[in-house]
This record gives sequence, C-alpha cells and structure tokens, in this order.
Amino acid sequence: MAHPAFRAAPVRVRTPATSANLGPGFDALGLALGLYDDVVVRVAESGLHIDIAGEGADTLPRDERHLMVRAMRTAFDVLGGQPRGLEVVCANRVPHGRGLGSSSAAICAGLMAARAVTTGGEARLGDRALLELASEIEGHPDNVAACLLGGFTIAWTDGGAARAVRLDPAPGIAPVAFVPAQPLRTETARGLLPRSVPHVDAALNAGRSALLVEALTRRPELLLPATEDRLHQEYRASAMPGSVQLVARLREEGVPAVVSGAGPTVLALVGTAEADRVARLAGDGWAANRLELDAAGASVLPLTAGAGADAG
Repeated sequence: MAHPAFRAAPVRVRTPATSANLGPGFDALGLALGLYDDVVVRVAESGLHIDIAGEGADTLPRDERHLMVRAMRTAFDVLGGQPRGLEVVCANRVPHGRGLGSSSAAICAGLMAARAVTTGGEARLGDRALLELASEIEGHPDNVAACLLGGFTIAWTDGGAARAVRLDPAPGIAPVAFVPAQPLRTETARGLLPRSVPHVDAALNAGRSALLVEALTRRPELLLPATEDRLHQEYRASAMPGSVQLVARLREEGVPAVVSGAGPTVLALVGTAEADRVARLAGDGWAANRLELDAAGASVLPLTAGAGADAG
C-alpha cells in the first residue's frame, strides 16, 4: 500500500455518548444518546499538539497516551502511514468513568478523524472495518457499535470480528441519565462478575433481551419487564450500592431503570411526558440529565466559522 496523502483542511468529528447492556443485553445491546464529544483534527508539519476543554481537561494526557490519539495512530497504520504532525482540539461533554461510553466516543472519534483527514480514507477503511477496529481497541463491541451507528444496536462477534445491526428506537422514548459525582473503573466493575451464573438467570436474561428489542422499537409499554436483569447488576452492587439502590427504587415506582454500562450512572427509559417528573426522583447526589436519543452516530461535520470555538 502506497503511503497516503493527507488533506490540508481540518476535519470535525462528533461522537455520541452511549449506554450498553440496557439491563439484560449484557455486552450486546447499546443505545446512542444525545450527548456529544467534538474533536477538530488537522494534519500539521510536525509534532503533536492537543487542547482539551470540558470533561477530563484536568486529567487526560496531552501526548501519545491520549486514547483518541492512540486510536488515530492505529487507524493511520491501517491506512498506510502516519502524518508528520497532528493538531487536536477536543470538547468533551461525555462524563468519564460513569458508564456512558466515554472511551468508545474517544476511540470512534480518533478512527473517524484519521479516516477523514486521509485522502481516499473511506475506500481504504470502510465502515465494517472501522467497527472491527474500534471493537479491537475497546475490547467489546456494544458501545462502539452504538457510537458509530447511532440508534439502538445489537452487536456480536463472528470469528472474532465485530458485527452489528442498527434499529430505530420507537418514537417518544426519553432517556434520563442519573450521573453520580464519583466515577467507577470499568475494570473494577467487570472484576466483580462471577465466572458462571445459574441457568435460570441466564434463561431469564435471554428472554428479557429478546423482549427488549420489541419494547425499544415498537412497544415501549413493555420496557419495565424488558429491562429486568440477573446477570450483572446485582453482582456489581458492592462497587456502586447507590446505583443499584436507585435502580430498585425507580423500578418499584414503575420506572424502567438500569445501570448504564458498567455503571455507576443509572439510565431510565421513559416517555417524553414523564421525563421531567422522573428526573426529579433521584434526590441529592445525582445529576439528572434528560437526553434525546441520537440517530446519526459518529459523524464528520462541517467545520463552520463557529466550530473552532465550540470545540474548545
């Protein structure tokens, strides 16, 4: 493969927050949410310069360790070669370490940006390969599938390669995310999972996962039974007791609520008419965010006159 040429103009990429699992759909189901990270990337003459505003501005590295830059480097290797230099400006809005897919947003932004600044990038790295690469970096496909495709996604691996299908959520579903102040490392949450679970629990989750596809796409009135889980949330309770207690309390009141991804954010999926009322139910210690569903997924957007300021 010949060394690629790079575009002189900067590119702007927007990636949505995501919620995975959605209760029973462990490592398979994902939902794209209307909360976004933006990044503007330009190929430079030399070096690496990173500006970060918003989430992680005080903690994220501004060098080759930055996850988005690592994803870009991986994509450039696949595309045929590295640019001489990079300028990266990030505006981060997806909370970090809260189970809302911040790492997937960074990975997908890096892969999309690398492809966009490479001449002929889409021909060299197609959408299917992009999903496979994002899943390899992330370690599982549920969040990256929703981030790339938008909407409601079902992801799986086939021979080690990530695959996904996208479905349109039913109209009128309003996600409410209850975000706690303290983060939780995904590795910590995964480490609490048992190596095996009772057959009856696995059977229940299989049925609820199937029901959740119907509930999210056609019959939202079934969301409460469809979001029941016995595979992961209770096992993780010791790491996020407040989250599991909030899920239980909301469900007792008839609200379809789950732990978002590995937690500790709690996600409620309610009708638009109920969203404001539900947002007031959490109490102190939670930031309630009424969100929209994202339909577009990761996107390359026009770099308008105001985009540079908006991005950082």
